[in-house]
Amino acid sequence: MESEQGASNNERLLAAARTDNEEMLLEVFEQGGFDINFQDGLGNTALHNAVSHGSTDVLEHILSHEECDVDPINRLDKATPLHLAVRLEDLELRKYVVDSLLEAGADTRIKDKNGDTVSDLLSTDEADAEIRALIRKSQAQASVSQDDVASDDDDEGGSGSGSDED
Repeated sequence: MESEQGASNNERLLAAARTDNEEMLLEVFEQGGFDINFQDGLGNTALHNAVSHGSTDVLEHILSHEECDVDPINRLDKATPLHLAVRLEDLELRKYVVDSLLEAGADTRIKDKNGDTVSDLLSTDEADAEIRALIRKSQAQASVSQDDVASDDDDEGGSGSGSDED
């Protein structure tokens, strides 16, 4: 059996996320030599772990890491952390985690292995009304920033777009 010292910083990162161990996480961040998007055998990243275990202390640190991918897809369910977040039992925790992920730019359009987006996973009851509102707000903001990108392209007169002409 491996001793604790034998664990790589990637493994320690996953463990810190599972157990909401902020001290261990910051130690790993300080030491370096880890991949914030490292996936375990099931394709779960530290972000997946922090979300599914409700590890809110480490969640913010992970999301603030500049190389953090907020939409990694795991192998089992093809789920992103946002898919896992909308399934959290505790309503306050669910709202907090969903909001944090959306603030960090999580994509609400990704489908899991069943073809469900996060909106599809929400119940229609009152409990998820706020989360549906957060997701709609995020989608509206995403579509506005897409429009900004599209309108920027229009100003350039299609240079190098390789559109219709070959």
